[in-house]
Amino acid sequence: MTGRLHYGTTAKLLHWVIVALLAVQYPIGWLMPDVHRGQAPGAAMTFHISLGIVILALIVLRFIWRLTHPVAPESSLPAWQRLSSEAVHWMLYVLVLATTISGWLFASFRGWTVSFFYLMPLPMLASDNAAAGQAIDGLHQAAEWSLLVLICLHVATALVHLLIYRDRVMQRMLPG
Repeated sequence: MTGRLHYGTTAKLLHWVIVALLAVQYPIGWLMPDVHRGQAPGAAMTFHISLGIVILALIVLRFIWRLTHPVAPESSLPAWQRLSSEAVHWMLYVLVLATTISGWLFASFRGWTVSFFYLMPLPMLASDNAAAGQAIDGLHQAAEWSLLVLICLHVATALVHLLIYRDRVMQRMLPG
């Protein structure tokens, strides 16, 4: 792969904004009350779904940016680390996409009328379907937990590079 040696400002900004939004999104998802069949989603669910839509838009933008503005793998790393790094990054994209889209599908299968921060209605991706809603809820939960595990692995690896290897790999994504 050819490309620059460091991530540019846009890539860094998208990365860290998505990190911040996920740091807000996870606690909201875990702490909001369950919304049962026949109930309208409340403010917490509307905010959770709206934030999910923002994350979805940003991860698509980040994906496109990465494809059009490649960054060369860190040449000082052994081949297995370069390969595993690439694999983890692509899995992060896939899991963020799977988590956000499955959440939107879940709301659609539940028949909820949801809006984007109460400003405009969001289109339904599917019609009301209890069985499909239950299945997609399971997929949403599996995706969110898989994403969290992968995020923890990603952060742990970055910290190993920063604190143990001291090889400046993490500095490629830090501001400045």
